[in-house]
Amino acid sequence: MKALNRLLPLLVPLLLALSGLLPTGCQQPVETVLSGDTQGTTWHLKMVLDGVPVEPARLQAEVEALFRRIDASFSTWREDSELSRFNQAETTEPQPVSADLIHLTNLARQIHDRTGGCYDPTVQPLSELWGFARDEQRVPAPAEIQATLAHVGMDKLEIDPAGNRLRKRDPLLKLSLDSIAQGYTIAGMARILEGHGIHNYLAEIGGEMKVKGRKANGAPWRVAVEKPTPMSREVQRILELRQTQGIAVMTSGTYRNYFEADGQTYSHILDPRTGMPVTHRLLSTTILHPDPTLADAWSTALLCLGESEGPRVAEAEGLEVLFIYREGDQLKEAMTGGFATQTSP
Repeated sequence: MKALNRLLPLLVPLLLALSGLLPTGCQQPVETVLSGDTQGTTWHLKMVLDGVPVEPARLQAEVEALFRRIDASFSTWREDSELSRFNQAETTEPQPVSADLIHLTNLARQIHDRTGGCYDPTVQPLSELWGFARDEQRVPAPAEIQATLAHVGMDKLEIDPAGNRLRKRDPLLKLSLDSIAQGYTIAGMARILEGHGIHNYLAEIGGEMKVKGRKANGAPWRVAVEKPTPMSREVQRILELRQTQGIAVMTSGTYRNYFEADGQTYSHILDPRTGMPVTHRLLSTTILHPDPTLADAWSTALLCLGESEGPRVAEAEGLEVLFIYREGDQLKEAMTGGFATQTSP
């Protein structure tokens, strides 16, 4: 399947792994496992069926149908997707859109407003200008950046939830929901499982996941947070998720997708207020949240804010977050909310 947008695995690097994908000790393969490819990466389900009368093949078919629906709605790689059609329409007339598109855009606007605009789904023109949208990175001239910034900003978009319509105030405005749609997809996977009465599971796409309940042997689900270093795949810490009602684990990072030019490193995380890649020392954010959709968006938003402003906003919002940043040649950690009490190191 074509990726929902290849920026998804780039904007949200694969920092987390299933306990069966990164070695965390001896485990018994007692859960039912489904897997495949989607959105330019892989997906996995580990679940305890425990007598639930549903065939794994049916679950696989339902999950893959969900992926096709999400791709048809939110892909910016597919020219025929709903979002691409909206972006291509250079008009200020209201455009009818799906309830799903309205829902995600509304959520993105809320986080935009609570981060002072550092999180902004209208950043797509900047991603295209810097070449991250198609893996053709380059350093644009300052005049190009300023010209593109004129077409970026949530103030240039009207959302009509009652009428299921979006209207561009600027006909050149474009949306990208990559930083929220993967979490929305995981939420959909969880709804499928719980709709069949499955309440002990791990649902994962590209290292982002939701877990609920316990493993088949009664132990908590364990996941690994990757050390944010570009040239290696090492474990920073293991999280043992002591919960029963379900929690999403989402990570965003700056250290896997970047390019160098004239001795300078440019991150793929763009600050829509300046049009430039972020230059702070924050390398990754890992968030625990009951809602995978919000967790996905917040992990990117906090990464944009940096190692000083990110924790301040996370505390104000009551978010449980692990921040990993660089101080000299050392990696440092900071936690907000109840992150430490939700997990075992």
